Amino acid sequence: MARSESASRTDVPCRSCTEFKSWSKQMNFPAGKKKPEVPRVECPLDKNELGRSTWGFLHTMAANYPEKPSQEQERDMKNFFGILSHFYPCEYCAKDLRDELKVDPPKANSQHELSQWLCRLHNKVNVKLGKDEFDCSKINERWRDGWLDGSCD
Repeated sequence: MARSESASRTDVPCRSCTEFKSWSKQMNFPAGKKKPEVPRVECPLDKNELGRSTWGFLHTMAANYPEKPSQEQERDMKNFFGILSHFYPCEYCAKDLRDELKVDPPKANSQHELSQWLCRLHNKVNVKLGKDEFDCSKINERWRDGWLDGSCD
């Protein structure tokens, strides 16, 4: 995507922190160039795409976590979330995660415990965003086993 020559890197809003529509409105496009209606597939992820992809990755990781992890696996998983909270590309989201980890640190004694903790965390974010909460009793059906109706088969 082209930016105006006068826009410096610091003047450009962070795409990882902005929805595509908001981001494209904030960009300065050269005269005569039309703003894109939808992002190209090869473009950097916007905030919504990054969030969906990250939640998908995290839930899939939790779904495949051992039921009886070693002490090292437990420690690594807890450290992973701490590290993620410092390097997540959307700084607002990263700070929110850091704050949440202080209140409710990761639970990683089993696959069930980690998946339920992550589901509760995701639901807290959903509430903040005005989205519906997910029924955490169905977390493994959604992310590990597939829906009982066979629609994933």
